[in-house]
Amino acid sequence: MNKNKDKIKYFAYLRKSSEDKEKQALSIPAQRAKLIEMFGDLDIEFVEEERSAFIPHNRPKFSDMLLRTRSGERQGLLAWHPDRLSRNEVDASSLTYMLRTGEISDLKFATYHFENNSPEGIWMLQMALSQSQYESAKKGRDVKRGLEQKAKMGTYPAPAPIGYLNDKYEERGKKKVYTDKERFPLLRRMVDLMLTGNYTPPQILEIANEEWGFRGPNGKKMARSSIYNLFTRTFYYGEFEYPVGSGLWYTGTHEPLMTRDEYDRIQFLLGRKGNPRPHSRHDLVYRGPIHCGECGALITAEEKLKKLAKGGVAHYTYYHCTKRKYPNCSQLSIEEKELEKQIAKELAALQIPADFKKWAVARLKEMNAQEVEDREKISGNQRREYDACVRKIDNLIDMRANSEIDEREFRERKEILLAEKNRLWAYLKDTDKRVENWLEIAERGFNFAETSVAVFNKAQQKQLLEVKRDIFNALGSDYTLKDGKLTISLDNLLFPIRNSADEVRRITAALEPPKDVGVARDLGEIYSQNPRLLRDLDSNQDTLLQRQMSYH
Repeated sequence: MNKNKDKIKYFAYLRKSSEDKEKQALSIPAQRAKLIEMFGDLDIEFVEEERSAFIPHNRPKFSDMLLRTRSGERQGLLAWHPDRLSRNEVDASSLTYMLRTGEISDLKFATYHFENNSPEGIWMLQMALSQSQYESAKKGRDVKRGLEQKAKMGTYPAPAPIGYLNDKYEERGKKKVYTDKERFPLLRRMVDLMLTGNYTPPQILEIANEEWGFRGPNGKKMARSSIYNLFTRTFYYGEFEYPVGSGLWYTGTHEPLMTRDEYDRIQFLLGRKGNPRPHSRHDLVYRGPIHCGECGALITAEEKLKKLAKGGVAHYTYYHCTKRKYPNCSQLSIEEKELEKQIAKELAALQIPADFKKWAVARLKEMNAQEVEDREKISGNQRREYDACVRKIDNLIDMRANSEIDEREFRERKEILLAEKNRLWAYLKDTDKRVENWLEIAERGFNFAETSVAVFNKAQQKQLLEVKRDIFNALGSDYTLKDGKLTISLDNLLFPIRNSADEVRRITAALEPPKDVGVARDLGEIYSQNPRLLRDLDSNQDTLLQRQMSYH
């Protein structure tokens, strides 16, 4: 569409989001002043909007402006920078398509220049818009990662609740939550009143507001919701979940207002016996790697308390779906003891006798010797092919430099050779992976299969939480819980070991009596003659799991 640019009418789009990632952008008045300074002689209608451009279809004024442009009401578009117009792929494609088809006759920026009507110019605009989208996404990811790291360090990554204040003056990354010296002691007095069992939260609220003159940072009286938050938020005894609903719990570095036992007592006084109460993140052994087999959400854990008739409190830990992906997920919870029975059963299926481990490691050493020989042959052949391809590329460059071939032929042949070079390099890297000491890895796996049952049982008896967690995490990489049944996809090393364990148990069961010296002496020969033992390991050296621990 060809139009006289002197008659083009323009929209000038001004945008400033309130989001943190756009704090450095020019204000709307500053953008307006800059555009008037540069394009004041044009026919301009200003459109102002304070919405994020990161999400498509989130800006009604922007959408209306494009609609009016398509109708021919105005033909040109002005903005301070491309990122004012778009930070997402959908709006960016609409703009470039309208420019390409002539629906936008002219597009100008105060801080960016490109050729409107050339393919190269539109391509450069697409690059600028893509850069804006990338920067926005990267900043969002960096902010999220920063908040997660802050939580891991024990600093609450959100506005501090009443009784605490956020540090505004410490440098970034070192800001902490500290106590509000004015209100913290009064909140503690409220906790003390609640612990007596003689007051209800509304009564304590009235005492605090009317008798003590308690006022929040905003100068207002404490609200009813705030008093219940005080008595139910885990933050006040030193722990917090972040993000909320994620099942990830952290111990804060802030000064607790109450102890864990005081918090427990308050929950009983509030009649919250059956309500979930978080463990310390060190106590919930199996939370983290398990997913719901119905909806795919994470499995979280909670502890329920039961007051015993003879005094004291019984603790029960249950694992259940967070239901964050599908609130109507039908899966029920499973008690930790039942979960551990299933884990013990899985470990028992892996268990192998010591004589088989000894024979298997010896057999793997033989396999490793052959592997080394094969590896050297393959690597040598691949290296020669790769070097030959590199020489061809060098020769091609010389031929072009001597004008023996033209530019078109040079590019075509170069493209073919580079593809071949990349293919050969990929083969070389793949072969190099086999250089890893898979024999040592396999031996650790057999140690695990031989001893993990005994170690796990001991850890259960002595409540060695870290040992139980390590054994559980070493089993596999895909854990699902459905209908009360735990399913574990064993890692590449343990899967063939379990298959071998089944066969070994069959062999030893068929040999009677098991303690006969002759039988024991012949076991190695029997194992060697069985084609099913170690067959899955014979060609699986590249992918053996490298995180199996040694349990002796």
